[in-house]
Amino acid sequence: MATYPKILQTVLDTTDVRGLAEFYRRMFGLAYRPGDEEDKGQDWLVLRAPDGSRQLAFQQVDELPAATWPGTQVPQQLHLDTTVPDVGELDLQHRRALDLGAELLLDRRDDPHEQLYVYADPAGHPFCIFVGS
Repeated sequence: MATYPKILQTVLDTTDVRGLAEFYRRMFGLAYRPGDEEDKGQDWLVLRAPDGSRQLAFQQVDELPAATWPGTQVPQQLHLDTTVPDVGELDLQHRRALDLGAELLLDRRDDPHEQLYVYADPAGHPFCIFVGS
């Protein structure tokens, strides 16, 4: 059975609601809320956890400059912190994130105090996967 990072902390603006929702649906093993599964050109989509709790929503905007983190020209404004239980799972989720279209921004996998990766999702929003609870 596949395991997924736990979303700790959300509406994300995007110029491609369905595309970004699909990225996160696949990354975290989430499901569309009833009525959002079919692409009807919605400008708002919601993803839920297996227990039915809301996790992420996506809102259509006309334009959105990608964050330039770690630079400050375009601030990230928010990011998702997600965790995995150990380094083996970190490595697995790292490969999954890249395969799904994330861009690696920071590699601290070998940091002795806090192993983590920072990525940009396909819309440019940063998110982290780190070992911890």
